[in-house]
Amino acid sequence: MYKYKKLSLANKIPLILVPMSGVKTATALIMVKTGSKYENRPESGLSHFLEHMFFKGTKRRPDTLTLSAELDVLGGEYNAFTSKEYTGYYVKVAEGKLSQALDILGDMLTASKFESEEIEREKGVIIEELNMYEDNPLMHVEDVLEFCLYGDTPAGWDTIGTKKNIQAFKRSDFIRYFKRQYGAKSITVILSGAIKESDSRQARKIFGQIPINNWKNKLAVKERQVKPNAKSVFKATDQINLSLAVRTFPVGDRQELALKMLSVILGGSMSSRLFISLRERSGLAYYVKSSAELYSDSGYLATQAGVPKDKAKEAVSIILEEYRRIANEDVSLEELSRAKDLMSGRLLMQLETSDDVASWYGRQAILRHKFIEPAELDKQLRTITVADIRQVAQRIMKNKNLNLAIIGPVKEHNLSSLLKMLKL
Repeated sequence: MYKYKKLSLANKIPLILVPMSGVKTATALIMVKTGSKYENRPESGLSHFLEHMFFKGTKRRPDTLTLSAELDVLGGEYNAFTSKEYTGYYVKVAEGKLSQALDILGDMLTASKFESEEIEREKGVIIEELNMYEDNPLMHVEDVLEFCLYGDTPAGWDTIGTKKNIQAFKRSDFIRYFKRQYGAKSITVILSGAIKESDSRQARKIFGQIPINNWKNKLAVKERQVKPNAKSVFKATDQINLSLAVRTFPVGDRQELALKMLSVILGGSMSSRLFISLRERSGLAYYVKSSAELYSDSGYLATQAGVPKDKAKEAVSIILEEYRRIANEDVSLEELSRAKDLMSGRLLMQLETSDDVASWYGRQAILRHKFIEPAELDKQLRTITVADIRQVAQRIMKNKNLNLAIIGPVKEHNLSSLLKMLKL
């Protein structure tokens, strides 16, 4: 496992250094504390669109080809991502090339031009990206679920935004949002892998000059659900994609680790309860999975599956029965031990490469008040008991916490009958 060192640049930007012995790559990850939950309705989708525009050219590297060619010469991997609560930019390169990568990243994040012509051209790209998600029910059902959970609020809006907003954005919108959300108050720099002192100096030089921004925090999620809820999107598909969730709690809760272990027992592996009951015994689904999604101010546990068009009720019934069972009966010691070994093994695999390690610390820098070291997390998960699993299950498995999202050929009356089934 790896040890980190946290430094502070001249402008108070955190610099996280995670040296790794025996690796031949290094990663620079720039995390920005902004995302779709930080937007208002006219801005919805702007965080994601802005992420695209950082790859469109700077004063020193005037266009996409020039910029990407310099990155390609380094022989590494580079990309960016936008979520509800953070945006990230990373470059992974061979040992000895990180300072060059930092120069390019710094240029992108401080001197991008945001040209109007490029913005207009990129609108078509992003609309096609939106179409891709909407044409993939397995992916899009997660968006439908979050709208079901959080409604017409920033937490419930799709990260990519709407076609209307995408078409309406102007250069002035990007400049305003960039100046407000990107700066010393919202940026964290993470270097991991085969890093050198010269890489740390380069990061200080480039990112220590970023000005302090008038950063705007997001609206906190307010949990107001008092009864089960359901949301459907009609689509002429050959199967129904559904996600059945219960509200939980935010990152950092005392029962967070027990919740994640519960999700593994329910549907986190091929030996999990729902994989066996929905797929192996009932033959209702090819894919089925349960997972816990935790944000800084809210969270949920969801089971997702693709089932035959006429078997939605049967699938929902099976999932609900497993939810009831895990809240009312102790899991076996064998199940618990298997879940611990699985989580421990996945933790090791999650931290094998420099970009994985950078991601581990980067997400924690945004979502947590303090870091949890991998070794400490592994130690904590070994202490989880049967009673811990049952206690967290009893806490969350309540009728008022239930939310069902569906994509497929489902009529309104079918949704109403499914909603009536949502009882624990």
